[in-house]
Amino acid sequence: MSFEGVVVTTGILLKGALVFAVLDTVLIGLLTWRISPDFFFHLKWLLVIYSGLVWFTIWKWVLSTFWDSVYVFVFPFWGENWLPYLFGIFMASVALGIWSIAVKIRFHPLPIFLILTGFWGVLTHIWAIYQGVLTKPAMLRGSSPFAALLMAFFEYIFYWCIITTLSSLTFWIHFRNRKK
Repeated sequence: MSFEGVVVTTGILLKGALVFAVLDTVLIGLLTWRISPDFFFHLKWLLVIYSGLVWFTIWKWVLSTFWDSVYVFVFPFWGENWLPYLFGIFMASVALGIWSIAVKIRFHPLPIFLILTGFWGVLTHIWAIYQGVLTKPAMLRGSSPFAALLMAFFEYIFYWCIITTLSSLTFWIHFRNRKK
């Protein structure tokens, strides 16, 4: 698939950040309303498992779709085939670490968890910007680093809202079936 001529501008990134921010606000509200701190505590290993699976899937698709146009400039040559597995494992461990921090803070751990995942997205994108993701690929050349980081913050929260939803539904279905 060729993306020659496609340009991701600062405006597109800011609009994307706004869309994700709206979605995140709704999802965080709904998840916080439906998932108690005690329930969230029990999601630990499901969050780890789903994080690995979801991030593997995201990176498998992203690298197979945008390898030639973007990621060949950022990752080593072997990355196209191996990075989805490595990112799946790595993000599973990130989920465990962020979950561990969130449950120790004296506030509802779910919104803390989700906000921390947004900051994690910013950190990963700072690394990508340092690697040249906004200067080397023609598709992203000239986009604002601030806009890219803002987009990453809300984008990652959205992904982790999905991971949290999948984990919650799995736990709820399993727990409900065990009571019968």
